[in-house]
Amino acid sequence: MVKVQTLKGFRDFLPKEAKKRQYVINTLKTVFESYGFEPLETPALEYEEVLLGKYGEEGDKMMYRFEDLGKRKVALRYDQTVPLARVVAQYQNELPIPFKRYQIQPVWRAENTQKGRFREFLQCDADIVGSSSPLSDAEVIAVATKAVEKLGFKNFKIIINDRANFAGVEPLAIVIIDKLKKIGKEGVLKELAEKGLPTKSLDQILEKWPTENLKEITKVLNDSRVIFDSTLARGLDYYTGLIFEIEIDGYTAGSVCGGGRYDKLIGMFANRDIPAVGFAFGFDRLLEAMDELKLFPDDLQTTKALVTVFFKELKEKSLEVASKLRSNNINIELYLDENSSLEKQLKYADQKGIPYAVIIGPEEAKNNSVTVKNLKTREQKTIPQETLQSELQ
Repeated sequence: MVKVQTLKGFRDFLPKEAKKRQYVINTLKTVFESYGFEPLETPALEYEEVLLGKYGEEGDKMMYRFEDLGKRKVALRYDQTVPLARVVAQYQNELPIPFKRYQIQPVWRAENTQKGRFREFLQCDADIVGSSSPLSDAEVIAVATKAVEKLGFKNFKIIINDRANFAGVEPLAIVIIDKLKKIGKEGVLKELAEKGLPTKSLDQILEKWPTENLKEITKVLNDSRVIFDSTLARGLDYYTGLIFEIEIDGYTAGSVCGGGRYDKLIGMFANRDIPAVGFAFGFDRLLEAMDELKLFPDDLQTTKALVTVFFKELKEKSLEVASKLRSNNINIELYLDENSSLEKQLKYADQKGIPYAVIIGPEEAKNNSVTVKNLKTREQKTIPQETLQSELQ
């Protein structure tokens, strides 16, 4: 017998969780589009050479790579920034510049699973391609900030730095210094020494100040939640300027958003430098933080009422009522087994969290009325059928 289970780091999302995910996705889309960003989708699989070598040594180790049936070397999407770079290079004569896009799709990383980390997870990106203006840097931070606010977060910080502050520092040392909050100063110094890297690198970074570029971005944002941190590195190799993260107060699993400027990455595909800046939300961390801080609306149920069917001869009447409500943009479910008792049908609606039941029995059919039962309060009343729409709305 097949053992029914998901792979480690991979998950199913039953309706209760899927509704939360859709709520967050819809909120993010609304914010992104309010700033003029447009949707983009790319394939789950890319040629291995497109992705390999773009994320640093650790990234290459965690990438899902394999040979397909056609003997092609392919890899699963590791993030959405490199595929964006490939798209811009491939369609550069068809896209408006600056190109403002958002992308909400799954990515895959073969890393150790832990709180807030999975092997398949959704990323939500927004990027501006083709502009090197500090206004673009400021706008991506503003978009991320607005999205966090729209989701209900009140207390958070936007931590910024400039990769220019790491000029002359070994790439591996940058990755280690980026762990300062997790392992502390002693841990960073120990790891630098173990890797044969100069420990003075940390002190050099700690002495850095905001660059002129950061000062300009901060001035445009004019947001007291923006905090400079010279040790913020973000481990990916492709950043060239601004880097930033958003941390939620009271949520300890890590940042929920991160990004920055990457002016050289697209040039790897386009044979010329094309400036770009953007960010990605850690979708699962957003959900987890919202759960912990109780930010989801109490009712995410999209079905407004269950129309019951428990008299065969009245089935057509129930179908007619359900159809009319749907035509007026009210989400309605029709119970599909007319042989079930009314009690069973009401229990079904209750289990799904449907707020109302519409009951049509012989008396209701005779008088062209319906009985509406509130499944939360258990109260019910009989009303004329023509007022049902306004009652449910």
